[in-house]
Amino acid sequence: MRLSTVILPIYPWTEGRKVWEGAEELGFHAAYTYDHLSWRTFRDGPWFGAVPTLTAAAVVTSRIRLGTMVTSPNFRHPVTLAKELMTLDDVSGGRVTLGIGSGGTGFDAVVLGQEPWSPRERADRFAEFVELLDRLLTQGDITFGGSHYSAFEARNIPGCVQTPRLPFAVAATGPRGMRLAAKYGQEWVTTGDPDLYETGTPEQSLAAIRGQIERLGSALEDAAREPAGVPKVLLTGFTPDRATPFSSLDAFVDFAGRHAEAGIDEIVLHWPIPDSDFGYDHAVFEQIAIEAPGQLG
Repeated sequence: MRLSTVILPIYPWTEGRKVWEGAEELGFHAAYTYDHLSWRTFRDGPWFGAVPTLTAAAVVTSRIRLGTMVTSPNFRHPVTLAKELMTLDDVSGGRVTLGIGSGGTGFDAVVLGQEPWSPRERADRFAEFVELLDRLLTQGDITFGGSHYSAFEARNIPGCVQTPRLPFAVAATGPRGMRLAAKYGQEWVTTGDPDLYETGTPEQSLAAIRGQIERLGSALEDAAREPAGVPKVLLTGFTPDRATPFSSLDAFVDFAGRHAEAGIDEIVLHWPIPDSDFGYDHAVFEQIAIEAPGQLG
């Protein structure tokens, strides 16, 4: 079981540097950040850009993997994003993972002045976005004409440090998203079943995640890929028992162990933020980071 953290981009770099360095010192496998322009209750407070934050983090760290959790088509275009990712992969020495999903329906979905996309259009855009991004990051010169995204002689030279490109961690739960994850993903990401967030039970949530993993396995087999070769990542904070695992080391080990049995390979913990949904006790958080991996194996 791998443990990682996600650090919201709310810190001026004079503070943020210490947080990202601290994540590496605690031994986390990876440190991710949200790729939003603002988010929920943090909308009226400080919120910095994901790619510049990760670039700065790459300069002050040397071991920990870095990435987005997750990027979406809401306000990005594959051509410009690919250039930024190639550069970030170079600066980090090949330590970048791109978490990528179809995007939500909140502020980011309309910030550029567009009308909200229908579920069908969102899925169509996501599929085209991932396909083009994959091609941009693996080929040096791309011309592409899609229904939603185009590229004309787009050059991405010299390409990624990681070959054939930096890994994609695809966030998906529906059939089309699962097929995208099976075709393009090196990892798969879930937050659980959103329908269970308010009224579900931990047992229902675990069963739902187990079902998602089974469906992903079927999609991977259909794509002639070995399911065990694609790590399954759980971003915590969105299941019915979201606060319980952070009440103590024992509670977290129990939570992580049950999800490991269901098929989860990596658990991502939010870096504590006082007076928020992620207002965990920092001492417990550090104890989990240091001691839980040894108990989980």
